[in-house]
Amino acid sequence: MKISVQGHELYAYTGGKEFNPAQPTAVFIHGVLNDHSVWILQTRYMAHHGWNVLAIDLPGHCKSEGTPPQSVEQAADTVIALLNALKIEKAALIGHSFGSLIALEATAREAAAHPGRVSQLVMVGTAYPMAVSPALLDLSVSAPFKAIDMVNSFSHSTLAPPPSALGPGTWLYGGSKALMRRVLASNTQVNVFHTGFKACDSYSGAEAAMPKVTCPTLFVLGNADQMTPPKAAQSLIDLCQKSKVVKLPAGHSLMTEAPEGVLQALKDFLKPLA
Repeated sequence: MKISVQGHELYAYTGGKEFNPAQPTAVFIHGVLNDHSVWILQTRYMAHHGWNVLAIDLPGHCKSEGTPPQSVEQAADTVIALLNALKIEKAALIGHSFGSLIALEATAREAAAHPGRVSQLVMVGTAYPMAVSPALLDLSVSAPFKAIDMVNSFSHSTLAPPPSALGPGTWLYGGSKALMRRVLASNTQVNVFHTGFKACDSYSGAEAAMPKVTCPTLFVLGNADQMTPPKAAQSLIDLCQKSKVVKLPAGHSLMTEAPEGVLQALKDFLKPLA
């Protein structure tokens, strides 16, 4: 599904279902060098169990036109513009890593502008600050394939996922590296790797945004996450008004390493709207 957002076509995967205004809506936001496909199991399930699913490609990524967001704040503007474009009055926002900060910022803004519009917030593999080492920032420009290898080493705690994720025998490292290379190649004008990392590293608004969030908030964290260790989310958890924390036996790529665990956490948390 393509939607005109901020003057450009924004792609959203819908799980194979038509958008139904009578159903609740969940917006899924990916992390750096990812796209909508990282949510494949969770979005497919929800789309066939009473939800509108909008798993977006961020602007300038893969199937979405426009300029890649230079900051968390710019990306949050896009998410809000998407809700406006489809006249969505209530939605759950679900983000992973960079996407979790985007979801947080958008939720905080809407809490002031349109109270109740964001019904639930889910932050997967999150941390604050989401600092990126200077060496990795430099490598994302000078040697991006080397940086992709490094990120994948830190993002996974196992070689293969359970069969429910991507099929038996899937190689998580290889699949993730192929995805990241494809996302990087999807924009020949802007290095979306460096741009995304820089946006994560530069974001300083989470501690101001979190107390503004009035809706229930779920933190889904990986016990073996080396990119955003669970302890790095504690400052946000402490500031959250209505928090729930689920920790799973996985690294940073929770949606493929612990697909059933992430799905079950979403099902339990979003159940009141189902």
